[in-house]
Amino acid sequence: MHASVDQLRTQIFQLTGVWQAASWSDYEACRDSLPSDVRARLFFDDGYLLVDMGSEGPNHASVSDIFPILFFLWFSQKGGRFKSFGRCLLEKTGYQAASPDLVLYLEEQDLPKWQPGDLRRINLDKNRLPNLVAEVADTTLAGDLDEKKALYAALQIQEYWVIDVDAARIFIFRLQEDGRYGQFEVSSVLEGLPGEVLSGAIARVKEGMTDSAAMWFSEQMNNY
Repeated sequence: MHASVDQLRTQIFQLTGVWQAASWSDYEACRDSLPSDVRARLFFDDGYLLVDMGSEGPNHASVSDIFPILFFLWFSQKGGRFKSFGRCLLEKTGYQAASPDLVLYLEEQDLPKWQPGDLRRINLDKNRLPNLVAEVADTTLAGDLDEKKALYAALQIQEYWVIDVDAARIFIFRLQEDGRYGQFEVSSVLEGLPGEVLSGAIARVKEGMTDSAAMWFSEQMNNY
């Protein structure tokens, strides 16, 4: 995929949705050549690049939007602080890049902070890792459970969720000592919260209103 920036600009739409063999410099050229009016999510790992420019459907959008609300409800009742950076580009220079649907940092210390003149991404060479990232899988479930899971494990992110929109279920993965993800039924970042409760909220927001799903979730928290 070694190509000039001008060539990459004309190939952007053809790259969408398929992992392509690429170097880090290819990734940088693609990233920097994206037109300002084009919304794209970029992923790079182990010599492969993915450009995700698929349009966001109603189910994906509604499920994505409820999770910051659920985080607020959980931490306001259980204690702790959080900050969300959903869809922000994360980079470990030369190795990995990703734009997760959800990016969660716990507590206020050493949070990424943008300053005038900074690049518009979170530099993992100088910023700490998120505590949790998640992908909302509407049409991308297979890749989210395969290539992206390997990518986030390589970044050594503590917990990774795959949110299956169609089936209204959530896969919770935690990083193990061997550097791979193991699957669990309960979150460690949202300590003690079962995946089945999150799945229940997903089902309800698909079927009805966001506030109704959030109220149901809030009621369930009393059990944990």
